[in-house]
Amino acid sequence: MNLFSRKKKESKGTVVQTAQRKINSPLAMLSDVSSTAAERELFRNLRKSVPVIDAAICKLIRLLGTFTVTAKNSRCQQIIDDFMSNVCTNGTGTGINGFVYSYMESLLTYGEAVGEMVLSRDGKRVVALYNASVDDVEIQEGSSPLDLVICTKNDGIITPVKYSNLVFATLLNPEPGTVRGSSLLKGLPFVSSVLLKIFESIKTNWERVGNVRFAVTCKPSDNTVFTEDSARMIADEWSKAMRSESVCDFVSVGDVSVKVIGAENQIPDCDVPIKHLLEQIVAKLGLPPFLLGFSWSSTERMSEQQADILTSELEYYRTLLNPIITKIIRAVLRLEGYTDSFAVEWDDINMQDAVQLSNARLNNARAEQIEFETGKVKNDRRD
Repeated sequence: MNLFSRKKKESKGTVVQTAQRKINSPLAMLSDVSSTAAERELFRNLRKSVPVIDAAICKLIRLLGTFTVTAKNSRCQQIIDDFMSNVCTNGTGTGINGFVYSYMESLLTYGEAVGEMVLSRDGKRVVALYNASVDDVEIQEGSSPLDLVICTKNDGIITPVKYSNLVFATLLNPEPGTVRGSSLLKGLPFVSSVLLKIFESIKTNWERVGNVRFAVTCKPSDNTVFTEDSARMIADEWSKAMRSESVCDFVSVGDVSVKVIGAENQIPDCDVPIKHLLEQIVAKLGLPPFLLGFSWSSTERMSEQQADILTSELEYYRTLLNPIITKIIRAVLRLEGYTDSFAVEWDDINMQDAVQLSNARLNNARAEQIEFETGKVKNDRRD
């Protein structure tokens, strides 16, 4: 008689009950890859076509500031400082800051960023950091929605990377149930297309109206025979008179009138629609207008609130980068044989925040001092 009941075999890995089971068919995978590639090309062209978008992303990256990694162990601190200052990034740069900025640029532009730690030939230390192009890799869902698999694309064949512990990825605001990040430029293609149409129309109107074109009309008298040679002669004389490299007079016979084509037409006012479109773009990018050179009407109080909102946005982006920095530094220390703890500390975003915090601490200290002295006086009177 079997006294012990047979235990059920536990499944390997965590099972997510609310996730839909997906069938990885080659056709569905190919269509998904092509759609994301088209979106990435669209976002890339947006940055090339609309300078405001490119300037906003560059300013967001610069406003992130710099960071330091501190450890209690002096030897670990020496290893960390040497790595952060001298690590090779993408073959041409030096230092971890360049890698982080490039990583953040890919994350904001495409909603996805992929990086890799490159080991030495003996595999005992990290010698370089590489920012992978989002066009060369593909992020897919593994056996579970909690398991992300990073794959490479070689001649249309998608294969998972061999050493997955050296590769990492970040998704920006992924939609629930998907492994696709949302670009910061999401929602801007339509607005940007309208803005570009206005700029294109301005260019066309200035080519038509700014570069003046003339209409020459000759009315011969009743007893004059006007032939094709006469018209050609008038056209040649007018062409000679309008040459920019020479100054000459226009000579003709008969009643000749010259009018400017389009002189009575005016170029439509485009300041208001352009401002409305730029307001939508700036609101999506999350930067105050004055940082992009727009002198729109705003009060000092409004500027302070916009700066506070920008600070919260930058703090959010920093939280996305902290796990990546932690993973890199932890790998560096473990390859050196250390498992000590460390902390990633970012610099203050601006001095205005530090001044406000110091003033708040000073006011609190004064309030505590006044309360202490007031309570002491009351106690002395009671005695």
